[in-house]
Amino acid sequence: MFMRVDKLQAELPPPKRQDPNAAAALQELLGGKYGEMSTLGNYMFQSFNFRSKEKLRPFYSLVASITAEELGHVELVSNGVAMLNNGPDVPDADAGDGGDISKSPFEAMKDIRSFASFASGAGGALPVNSNSMSWNVDMVTTTGNVVFDLLHNFHLECGARLHKLRVYETLSDPTGREVCGYLLVRGSVHAHSYALALKQITGVALEKFLPVPNIPLDKIPECQKYLDEGSHRRLYTWSPADYKEIAGIWGNGEQALPTDPPGELTVVDGMPEGGKIHQLVGVPSAFTPDYAPEEMFEIATKLYKKSR
Repeated sequence: MFMRVDKLQAELPPPKRQDPNAAAALQELLGGKYGEMSTLGNYMFQSFNFRSKEKLRPFYSLVASITAEELGHVELVSNGVAMLNNGPDVPDADAGDGGDISKSPFEAMKDIRSFASFASGAGGALPVNSNSMSWNVDMVTTTGNVVFDLLHNFHLECGARLHKLRVYETLSDPTGREVCGYLLVRGSVHAHSYALALKQITGVALEKFLPVPNIPLDKIPECQKYLDEGSHRRLYTWSPADYKEIAGIWGNGEQALPTDPPGELTVVDGMPEGGKIHQLVGVPSAFTPDYAPEEMFEIATKLYKKSR
């Protein structure tokens, strides 16, 4: 089962301006070939289908715990997309009436790259790539063979690293760049962990391939605070009591990658502290949350009071 916490895995700065084309670029990290929907789908169904869980417990625990992190990555990218579509945080923006819809308040939206995300999804995130093509189940590999699946996962994480770098290089807004910086560090952890798992099974030092692509994280400003706090050396269990067996893979004196700040790899019970989820305001003229937002607020207030 899964437990949900009302935080993002990382604190995202608010966007400097509304930029739906940047949001469309970030969608590639959600529904693209190497996006978070792909890593989540692969690891989740591999963990569900895992054979000989007790016999191969450390390897099962690795895939299962990373599954939980990938759920949070989907949430993080989705929030980044919605924030870029929404624009800067505006206090009390819900109090406005939305203006006169007869004056085409969203005329500029007809020219954005992913118009479907605005027309059908009000500018929110969807499981699609940067061209609004749907993510699909063909991107999931679950064979039942632990070596093959782990090797596929290693390839997937290396591909995702290249993916994130290319998207990062197209963005200038701090929101999108922060998403990329955080995911580059955590994706490197996942690639490293799968390499060490394969090393244990096969004896092949697959971690010597890393990093792929060969661009050290210290060249990326948005990665620095995560490197400084040691995120590149941490693997989380995402559970208060389970999946501790990953210490048999991510530990045992193994060290950080040579291109990253030095130190021993550590397993952390539970999850990172995380950061706030930004409140996206309604846009009445786009009929979100409704044409009469004050009524929605009144209803929500009553429900909240009754829930206490």
